[in-house]
Amino acid sequence: MTTPVCTGASRAVAATAGHRRYPSFSSYVRARGPVLLRTARSLTANPSDAEDLLQTALTKTYVAWERIEDHRALDGYVRRALVNTRTSQWRKRKVDEFACGELPEKEAPPAPDPAERQSLHDAMWRAVLKLPDRQRAMVVLRYYEDLSEVQTAEVLGVTVGTVKSAVSRALGKLREDPELTPVR
Repeated sequence: MTTPVCTGASRAVAATAGHRRYPSFSSYVRARGPVLLRTARSLTANPSDAEDLLQTALTKTYVAWERIEDHRALDGYVRRALVNTRTSQWRKRKVDEFACGELPEKEAPPAPDPAERQSLHDAMWRAVLKLPDRQRAMVVLRYYEDLSEVQTAEVLGVTVGTVKSAVSRALGKLREDPELTPVR
């Protein structure tokens, strides 16, 4: 005779051949099954797991049925079996993955090589030093000193348009510098 899976702990246990051997066990399961199932549900998050847990605890109770002297304390015995079974499941459970609210931090990109940074810095300065004096002054004020176009124009005593055009020509020369080509 086969027993359907997950049809409820009380029906599954009562359907086994053992109900003929211990009729008092079958009547106990029918009478107290719903209460014990609520207890099992309080121990697990999933109703199916609660049914499995209760079925396991009732199986343990069935095996020990002859040894249980005081049948008035059966609820306590089954509850203890529920808790012990759940604790054993929890200890044996291996958690490979778990859901979380936040994604784990990504690995930080590797820090740039200080020697490469210094090499790039030196190449840039050599390229800036090749610029005519006026363009060099405007590039240094605009990008190294972080002045606005208006401030750069005021410092050099020229118009904003002159700063814009001179800086544009200087950046064009820097783009064409063969020493800076590998950087792109």
